[in-house]
Amino acid sequence: MTVKELEEKALGLGCEERARLAARLLLSLEESTESDAEKLWLDEAERRLDAYQKGAVQAIPAEEVFARVLEGIK
Repeated sequence: MTVKELEEKALGLGCEERARLAARLLLSLEESTESDAEKLWLDEAERRLDAYQKGAVQAIPAEEVFARVLEGIK
């Protein structure tokens, strides 16, 4: 069953059934553990470090970044 087919079936449910389904789906998203998030951030940090070390991205001093942000807020 495709997501579209599942969506069509879900929208065909009664109001109470849709609410129950929505609650279960939302709960399933919350079940992602902190370690999952930590792993994702670690993967991202490693990807960024690798890109920096290969010269694919250029570092910008923090002072410059904050100055740009403050200038944009004015």
